[in-house]
Parts: sequence; structure tokens; C-alpha cells
Amino acid sequence: MRIFSDFNEIKSAVGTEIGASDWVEVTQDRINRFAEATCDEQWIHVDQERAKKELPGGTTIAHGLLSLALAPMFIRSVMGLKGLRNTLNYGADRIRYLAPVPAGSRLRGRVTVAETEDVPPDGLRVNYHLVIEIEGGKKPACVAELIALHYR
Repeated sequence: MRIFSDFNEIKSAVGTEIGASDWVEVTQDRINRFAEATCDEQWIHVDQERAKKELPGGTTIAHGLLSLALAPMFIRSVMGLKGLRNTLNYGADRIRYLAPVPAGSRLRGRVTVAETEDVPPDGLRVNYHLVIEIEGGKKPACVAELIALHYR
């Protein structure tokens, strides 16, 4: 966990990797709850019997958006910023899902500060480059450029 004491410290970290989170298991239960919450109950996510017969890996796969939804947890687990009043999700640029995430896989997020810009009077916009890795995988599950507004 890297703690930044102020906006100047995070600005000086542009271009550097902040760290990698701990591994998080993507269980079938987590996939099912996400499917229910998002009304995306496509069989490749929730039908274990059919997946066993019809999918190449023989198991269900997580929603791409489920992997992306773990981004705030991944970022918060590798860094902190002192003196914040709040942080807002400002959006995302360029999101790519590069590999399926089979149920039971473990994911982690590798976070880099890509860009910063002052947002007067008391804010800082930070672009984070996030690579969501699959334990033992050859390719990442997801690569994304995420944007946060931090206010002090």
C-alpha cells in the first residue's frame, strides 16, 4: 500500500506503477450475484451444466463488466491519498477484455498513475492505467484507462 500525502506526490508518480493488489477469487456465487444484479443471466455465466458441455474450458465465465467492477477495490488496495474529502468516478477511456475469466479464477489489479490534471479549486483528475491479471493466465482479463476526480 502506497500512501500519498498530497496531490503533489501523486502528480510526481505519473508514469510509475503504484502496485498490484492481492488476488481475489471470482466464485460462481459472485458471478451469479452479478448476473442477478445486472439482469445479464446469459447461460455462459450461470449455467454450469451447459458450460461443462459446450464451453471450451468446461466452466462458466465471468462477465467482463464484473472484472471491471472490481477496479475501485483494486485501486484502493494499492494506494491511499491523505486529506481527501471524496473521490468521484469520472469515467473510462479505452477498455478491452482480452481473456475470459473462468469461474474459480483469481484476479488482481496492477495500477499505474498515467496522467494527472488539476481541477480548480480543490480537485485533481487522475487517469489510472489498470491491468486486471488472471492468476496463471497468459493474457490479462482486462486492460482499462480509468479516470477519478479526487477532492480535498
